Amino acid sequence: MASRRGFFAELQHQNQLAARQRAQAERAQARAHAAAVREAARAQRAAERAVAAAARASVAEQREAKRLYQEARSAEVEALNAQLAELADELDSILSATLDVDDFVNLESLRVKASHPPFPRADLEVLTPTVTPTPAPPEPIFIEPEPPKGLGGVFGGKKKHGVAVESARAEFDAEHRAWKAEVALVPARQLEQNQRRDAREEQRLRELQVARDAYAGECQAREAEVVEANERLDALIGGLKAGADDAVHEYVGIVLSNSVYPELLSVEHDYDFDPETRELTLAVLISPPDRLPADKAYRYAKAKDEIAATALATKDLKARYANVIHQVALRTLHEIFEADRAGQIQTITLEVGTETSDPATGRQQRIVFVGVAAERDSFMALALHNVVPSATLKHLGAAISKSPFELVGLDGTPGVRGR
Repeated sequence: MASRRGFFAELQHQNQLAARQRAQAERAQARAHAAAVREAARAQRAAERAVAAAARASVAEQREAKRLYQEARSAEVEALNAQLAELADELDSILSATLDVDDFVNLESLRVKASHPPFPRADLEVLTPTVTPTPAPPEPIFIEPEPPKGLGGVFGGKKKHGVAVESARAEFDAEHRAWKAEVALVPARQLEQNQRRDAREEQRLRELQVARDAYAGECQAREAEVVEANERLDALIGGLKAGADDAVHEYVGIVLSNSVYPELLSVEHDYDFDPETRELTLAVLISPPDRLPADKAYRYAKAKDEIAATALATKDLKARYANVIHQVALRTLHEIFEADRAGQIQTITLEVGTETSDPATGRQQRIVFVGVAAERDSFMALALHNVVPSATLKHLGAAISKSPFELVGLDGTPGVRGR
């Protein structure tokens, strides 16, 4: 059977699953088994260190290594037993877990707002750096060779000096012409650099516009989704006030999606609302009995160096599964009636059962364990904190299976286990 969840019901369901995971993590840190796990790890590390040294250790050290190892195994057993106790507590608290919670859902709290991420291309908003002007090379300076001094000026020195000056002048003239040619190229080079910078800037602006257009489109899409979701919410609120069939369906789905059960227990719902009679017909399917834990406790046998589980007695397994069935029935009635403050639902016809494979046919078969009809005012007058679930169901005139654990349905026909 598939759960009938609408848009808001699915949203609430996912939120509740996330909240449950957070709560489980917090409880795990606070509960005793967390300390036991840490102690087991510490003892295990100590045991490993001791075992590693055992080969070269004295007899006394070997005894200490053995003791530490056994402590680690015992701590492991304590952690396993703490987990079993937590699971048992969750199953025993299925009804009480919801009684201190207001199951009414303020639909206005489901109104949404658009949340936009930052613009992803902030790098494109940075201007392309301007080009640093290319400096012209320094103009060369003619330096005349020094004239000869003393006797060098008398014996042919002047002639040699004249030749040196002419050579230096010729070299300078060539250098100066090269400098002029280089200087003449500077404006062109500067222009080319500026043009490349301008091209990069134009490219940046084009890419920026494309990125901004895409971002604006994404923001508009998110805004449109928000508008659509809030319009659907407005329609749901208005329809619920008017008692419209679809709106009541959606609201029931939201309420049931808020109801988060222990992780090991699968719970699914199917329902129909009759606006004329204001009656909700509801079917609840839970996990078959073999999905629930069957272990009572763990113990460590030192002689065999093994951890073994002690099974719950059959009568305890039967009582546990029946109690789960009865609690689920009352919890479902309570959550819907309490959440429906407007009183749109006046009566609920409820069935609680499971689905399992018939070994004879291989097909899935549904087995109903509880069938009950409850009227709003009389049910809300019950003080559920103080009741025994099976007794309350009998008080309501419910039909109850004699042995849900053996998959015996309401018609007395045995299921798989009873055949």
